[in-house]
Amino acid sequence: MKIQLSKDNLLTGIQIVQNIVSPKATLPILSNILLETTKKSTIKLNTTDLDLGISCEIPVDIMEEGAITIPAKRFSDIIKEMPLGDIVISTKKNNQVDIEGEKCRFKLIGLPKEEFPKFPEFKDKEGIRIKQSLLAEMFRMTSFAVSHEESRYVLNGVLMEISDHNICMVATDGRRLAKIDKKLEETLKNEISVILPIKAVQEINRNLHDEGEVTFFVGTNQVLFEVNDVLIVTRLIEGEFPNYNQVIPKTTAQKIHLSTQGLLSAIRRANLLATPDFQAVKFELFKDKLVVSKITPDVGESREEVPIEYGGNELVVGFNPHFLIDVLRNISLETTQIELLGVDKLLVIRLEDYLYLTLPMRL
Repeated sequence: MKIQLSKDNLLTGIQIVQNIVSPKATLPILSNILLETTKKSTIKLNTTDLDLGISCEIPVDIMEEGAITIPAKRFSDIIKEMPLGDIVISTKKNNQVDIEGEKCRFKLIGLPKEEFPKFPEFKDKEGIRIKQSLLAEMFRMTSFAVSHEESRYVLNGVLMEISDHNICMVATDGRRLAKIDKKLEETLKNEISVILPIKAVQEINRNLHDEGEVTFFVGTNQVLFEVNDVLIVTRLIEGEFPNYNQVIPKTTAQKIHLSTQGLLSAIRRANLLATPDFQAVKFELFKDKLVVSKITPDVGESREEVPIEYGGNELVVGFNPHFLIDVLRNISLETTQIELLGVDKLLVIRLEDYLYLTLPMRL
């Protein structure tokens, strides 16, 4: 293989695919980037950790076709430090890779393409299209509620359900739940229910733009996302997601109307005094105000009033401040409606196409 390309294009390609490469991979080949020439004057860059794979193409001048895998971290570091201009990459005997720039040359030892896992194909699968901005919003409003406990593996991802022209995403860690529903522009023939690992969600989200569409293909145990000429394939989490509909309470007439930013700021300030042993922030609910307070032994205390509109009973209850900060900072509405159903009941936020639940904490 022998190719010539600009440093900027190569660096962009490396940055797209190298995020999932682990220097501590169990197999040496998984620490490498696969470079492979194509028939359309591009070079394909691939990386994988066996659960997640990323592929992108960048334009090059091909002088000799071929393929090689190169240690990702060292290759990236070298390209970053190369002088501006064109770079020539060529392979020699014994998997040696020469990297040449202006007055600068490196030699690296790679591994043959044959050892690199093959990128899966989804030729016979139906493509589902969705706006990138819509998918980004759905990920943003749910992914923070994913569980990170390895013992609850089925909750380590976002549930994606599609039927007809509706798409729904749900995430929960057992103490809170986030759910969002949107419409697709086209009707799907078959119903789909899959759990996307959080690492895949983060990687897809990193490649999303404000404009354009995403096309994805669902296989037996994998999903392929095509985003701005970048291919991202992920294994699905196998298992049965909890029946979230069972825990969604009926709406109540006693809603609290208050400023989204006002409540978010008050909780953030109270959280400044939180410690691992004293996390809960106290909510005292009155007719015209919500008092947000925090008392931490040997640290200090805070108290702040947030104006509200409310016609229900007075109430005192505690909540994990992070569980409310996570959702409130993603709500763009000036005013939020909150339902507080009791001392030991869920706090509920309902928007037009969004639902958020969180359990209280003992004070």
